[in-house]
Amino acid sequence: MRTVTGLFDDYDDASAAVSALEDAGVPSRDISIVANNADKRHGADTNAAEGAGAGAGIGAVVGGAGGLLTGLGLMAIPGVGPVVAAGWLAATAAGAAGGAVAGGAAGGIIGAMTRSGVSEDDAHVYAEGVRRGGTLVTARVEDDRVSVAQDILKQSNWVDPVQRRTAYQDEGWRRFDDSLAPFGPEDVDRERARYRSTSL
Repeated sequence: MRTVTGLFDDYDDASAAVSALEDAGVPSRDISIVANNADKRHGADTNAAEGAGAGAGIGAVVGGAGGLLTGLGLMAIPGVGPVVAAGWLAATAAGAAGGAVAGGAAGGIIGAMTRSGVSEDDAHVYAEGVRRGGTLVTARVEDDRVSVAQDILKQSNWVDPVQRRTAYQDEGWRRFDDSLAPFGPEDVDRERARYRSTSL
């Protein structure tokens, strides 16, 4: 198994990528999604677990009749703030096995990604991308399905991590820092608009 990962500026693009991965035969249990929810756009129409401390609920519904997106749960990540998440990566980051979410969740996401084969540099870009309003989709796929899964992510308007790292570094950014204050709704909207205008 190998891990393919995509960052998306728009939740709808990430959601489309999840659906396309499922349609291509990637089991829901092998897909994960983590979406910034500072603006509370996500969660009103989901089966979200109650409260930011509901780590055990994250991923519990995954693989049900509705697929991954019906299993979204709420959690808080230091430096990112509120996110909606589902799947193996979210459960690992939240410490769902022990039911604990407090502390270290951001390191958990970076650690979970690096343990699954994502480079540390890219893991920091992805965590920062979620902090700034993005959505992360990660899938574990068989070796012979890697290119298919990568194509699905790219066709769903994914963010090129090298270009995004360069854009962040041009602002003085070096790596994700969970001690920073999370982006508020206005900051997230401004960041989304910034990249939306550059991709037109």
